[in-house]
Amino acid sequence: QVQLVESGGGLVQAGGSLRLSCAASGRSLGSYYMGWFRQAPGKEREFVARISWSGGSTYYADSVKGRFSVSRDNAKNTVYLQMNSLKPEDTAVYYCAAALRQAMGVASNVDYWGQGTQVTVSS
Repeated sequence: QVQLVESGGGLVQAGGSLRLSCAASGRSLGSYYMGWFRQAPGKEREFVARISWSGGSTYYADSVKGRFSVSRDNAKNTVYLQMNSLKPEDTAVYYCAAALRQAMGVASNVDYWGQGTQVTVSS
């Protein structure tokens, strides 16, 4: 059982930055890949980024590559999503996710979800 608690969402102007945090708790956290998804109104939940607890290997969706950076603090069991050069099209509810499968780019492979936090980018 894994619990995910998010924070850091808010309103930011285009070109600005925002950092999301996801505090994780539960058993065998090191066995999970941690990641972020986002969902805009009327759209499916889409993959944003992922990171492994061990090794810290990362992977990003093409839409955010070069702008977003995912990291983790193992001592705090916390995963971060640093979002730079934000665009209005980044506006969505962002969800922290934990998956045993590496292929967590598919939402159906996600085992646990955070509650979601709203990110709004204004132009």
